[in-house]
Amino acid sequence: MSYEKLKQEIVEYSKSIGIDKIGFASVDVFSELKSRLKTQQELGYQSGFEKGSVEERTEPVRLMPDAQSIISIALAYPSRMKDAPKSREGERRGLFCRASWGKDYHDLLREKLEMLAEFIGDKIYSFHYKSMVDTGELSDRAVAERSGIGFSGKNTTIITPEFGSYVYLGEMITNIPFTPDQPVEDSCGECTKCIDACPTGALVQGGQLNAQKCIAFLTQTKGFLPDEYRTKLGNRLYGCDTCQLVCPKNQKKDFHLHPRMEPDPDVVKPKLIPLLSMSNREFKEKFGDISGSWRGKKPIQRNAIIALAHYKEKSAVPELIRLMQEDPRPVIRGTAAWAIGKIGTQEGIEAIQSAQEKETDEEVLLEMEKGLSFQA
Repeated sequence: MSYEKLKQEIVEYSKSIGIDKIGFASVDVFSELKSRLKTQQELGYQSGFEKGSVEERTEPVRLMPDAQSIISIALAYPSRMKDAPKSREGERRGLFCRASWGKDYHDLLREKLEMLAEFIGDKIYSFHYKSMVDTGELSDRAVAERSGIGFSGKNTTIITPEFGSYVYLGEMITNIPFTPDQPVEDSCGECTKCIDACPTGALVQGGQLNAQKCIAFLTQTKGFLPDEYRTKLGNRLYGCDTCQLVCPKNQKKDFHLHPRMEPDPDVVKPKLIPLLSMSNREFKEKFGDISGSWRGKKPIQRNAIIALAHYKEKSAVPELIRLMQEDPRPVIRGTAAWAIGKIGTQEGIEAIQSAQEKETDEEVLLEMEKGLSFQA
């Protein structure tokens, strides 16, 4: 069988198993990306979640010595939630970003890539491959761009002509010399809506992101959230969609092609106060199937506390006082104290003053002072 014929068969098979876009790329060094990554390192713009060295992330043959091509795939996910519950006084709700709706996309894409691998393996006895989704060394976006899935927008997402940027990406390095596809032309033009709308100014310029300032990154950190970002968080519990929502290429893009990607409204837009008293087991039972749970409950609970402060939700004060007094985690105690002060009830202020006398952690005491300072 010729490799070109096999390529066409793979494309047809990919459609039959629910892969929305597929493209083929060379294994040449990602030279432009390598230069960009080194700049990001020098500027301190990386998140710290990246895997592998700059070389491993830009030279496919370092990951698989006999690499000859890369297959890139994309699955489109929904941008609108059906029957979304309302957030109202007394029942405030938080929000997980769209990329965390439905079943964890890592699992979904790995399944599709494995099905592709089995299909190719049945055709080519000597077939060898290495697949990765998001957590691998290669940049999913760089591979998708090179393979013609879409172009890299100013908001650093891959924007496809069909689905906008609402796509999950994965790739497979292979030892088969498939003919590369042509990249898609960049069509952001003069538009800067994503840069202008970024809540924290994390989009430094078109295509350059300071991950340390990005809300999507900040929601995943485990320590105290820096003061300057707390008022920017809103009701976000995990991730941020602002730069996608304002993108003209995403307008009217909403695809419901995969049942397992459909969000459970009560999971991805959960009530905030019940979140604060969840055990690890309860958290896993409710959120364990979505990608936004990967860092555990602590960052989500911290973000929920900040969201309650954002709403100035007075009904949350008794639960926040309990956390401030009893929770063993300093980040939760301190953030609760800050939030109590931000909400500003007399009951809360008195509780902070009382808790100060027993608190020994310096960072928590500092947060208590911040909470009291709102009343100065």
